[in-house]
Amino acid sequence: MDLWMSTIISGLVEGLTEFLPISSTGHLILLDALLGKGGDKAAAFDIIIQLGAILSVVVIYWDRFKGLFFPQARQRFAGVRGLTLLFLTSFPAALLGLFAHKAIKAHLFTPMTVAISLAAGAVLILIVENRGRTREKYHDLDSISPSLALGIGLFQCLALWPGFSRSAATILGGMILGARRKLAAEYSFIAAVPIMLAATMYELYKSWGEFSADDLSYLALGFVVAFFSAWLAVKWFIGLMTRVTLRPFAVYRLALALVVAVTLWPS
Repeated sequence: MDLWMSTIISGLVEGLTEFLPISSTGHLILLDALLGKGGDKAAAFDIIIQLGAILSVVVIYWDRFKGLFFPQARQRFAGVRGLTLLFLTSFPAALLGLFAHKAIKAHLFTPMTVAISLAAGAVLILIVENRGRTREKYHDLDSISPSLALGIGLFQCLALWPGFSRSAATILGGMILGARRKLAAEYSFIAAVPIMLAATMYELYKSWGEFSADDLSYLALGFVVAFFSAWLAVKWFIGLMTRVTLRPFAVYRLALALVVAVTLWPS
């Protein structure tokens, strides 16, 4: 396939799946296998174009991010308190990822492990959505407590398994701990920025030597496509969370896991 077209496809897949509970990393691993891409350079490219998706969330929630450094009156998710909440959410996965990075990359970045992870995440979605109604203690960003932020951070560790989905882990964690579904989704998007930015900057620093000057145009294209597709996906998903549950995403995950497993099953 033409390199420009494969870059556009990768950017679309990254942007459309990054913040939905279906795993962008899992989809990109499957896409790379389908396109015959592989190696450290392809993996680094997939991570670097995440910057476009990250920037889309910063643009959508600009007032909230601005409030972290220039807090407004009556905003509790702002200033030092807001930054502390984001730190509590980011720290567990960042610490675990620091020590387990090599093992995860060596053993879990395969289509079959992604298929298993997609299925596991789907099962958790169905369990959470089918449980009895529980009291929602948290309704907006300003109601988030340190214990909720840390709890969501612990659930975020599940996202280190490629295919599980950082979005699914944090949204489900928030719902289990008493957050309204829409709030859990919004906080999931905002809390993604620090840890994804750190991971992307680390990968950019470590893998920059893999790229030549000729690759910069492809990275730029992937970045732009990921930005606009992620912006559309986030807007659509937040509106959706006021009307439906996460069950359709569980069905999609199970179907995709089945297709991957059947395709890869030894004949």
